[in-house]
Amino acid sequence: MISDLLRTIEQIQRDKGIDSKVLIEALEEAVSSAVKKKFGPDYELEVSFNREMGEIEVFEFKEVVEGATDERFQVSLEEARKLDPESEIGDSLGMKMDIDTLGRIAAQSAKQVIMQRLREAERDAVYEDFKDRKGEIINGIVQRFDRGSIIANLGKAEAELPLKEQIPKETYTQGDRVRAYIYDLRPFSKGPQIILSRTHPNFLSALFENEVPEISEGIVTIMQAAREPGSRAKIAVASKDRDVDPVGACVGMKGSRVQAVVQELRGEKIDIIPWDPDPAKFVCNGLAPAEILRVVVDEENRSMEVVVPDDQLSLAIGKRGQNVRLASRLTNWKLDVVSESEYNKALREGYKSLLQLSGVGEKLATAFYEMGFRSAEDIAKAEAADLASVKGISERKAVDLIQEAASYMKSLDLDKEKTWDEEKEELSGGLNE
Repeated sequence: MISDLLRTIEQIQRDKGIDSKVLIEALEEAVSSAVKKKFGPDYELEVSFNREMGEIEVFEFKEVVEGATDERFQVSLEEARKLDPESEIGDSLGMKMDIDTLGRIAAQSAKQVIMQRLREAERDAVYEDFKDRKGEIINGIVQRFDRGSIIANLGKAEAELPLKEQIPKETYTQGDRVRAYIYDLRPFSKGPQIILSRTHPNFLSALFENEVPEISEGIVTIMQAAREPGSRAKIAVASKDRDVDPVGACVGMKGSRVQAVVQELRGEKIDIIPWDPDPAKFVCNGLAPAEILRVVVDEENRSMEVVVPDDQLSLAIGKRGQNVRLASRLTNWKLDVVSESEYNKALREGYKSLLQLSGVGEKLATAFYEMGFRSAEDIAKAEAADLASVKGISERKAVDLIQEAASYMKSLDLDKEKTWDEEKEELSGGLNE
């Protein structure tokens, strides 16, 4: 017959997911602590759980002596032979103890040890359950609120959705379902802290993985994602199968797949763009729907100057710079979007500045321009060896040109300061009048 104690252990194992071995060790430790609490730390004993009997057994060990003077540690030979006829003086005899005689304080101590070990076991079980689930999407129920954070019940554990990881203007009430991304798992003394996020770009990627079979099967890959949570997002996708359109797969029939993600993100607009190994083409895709005329790549500074038609400038930049900002995050390139007229004006002014330098005529200015030195400012920042690669320029001439260009740029800065000072004086005089 299964005892009440064994039945309780099995019940806790089912409900809490804690191994019965851990529970039994906790019980044995608790009883050992209780005995030592009553009889002292030097008391020699052995505690074990008897599964057949379904009870904790405690054996106290005493030295067999001729005449016992300390009953805590000694037993007389006469008493010992009643328990074990083969006992001899000097033996250590194990005697079963009645643990019901431990007393209230000892029992309370045992209870505290058991509760502490149970809490530790629960924490360990939760950590083991979630340590490999980082990056997954999980569902929870809003349980309470703590200084802006949402505490969600995940069943066996609680998780925190910090304020900064919540989508702006998104509200929840107690009992609501919340779906989020397991962003981090931190071990703490009070238990592992599961951190959730609804703003992380990987949450967007994980949602698409759930909705698009081609992604979960590895045919379509999300190469990069960028978000401004609650407002707009961009994801770049690529396909390993030429017959599978990665953008179409993510959009779904009549937009069903992308709309499911948009609905979960409370209306966040999502641009799905094809990834390209060519950074310039990828940037052009990332700035869609704007039309791109020219891309000037600066690999050293990992930046690009993007030229668009005048009537496309606001579309390329987006509301408050959102489109170009997201494209920059998506592609990992610094982007400077300019209109065609601004670009042409800058080219003309740069070309004119080259002609201001000694010995630089139209032919040499054109040669500089073709080598990427499009203004006196570019010359001032250049290395002499690079300039000397232009036909007709010696290294000495290159050094002189760099110094002259630097002086020219400095004079322009002084002129700007002078003009600004004059404008301030005129403005000040007008105010005084």
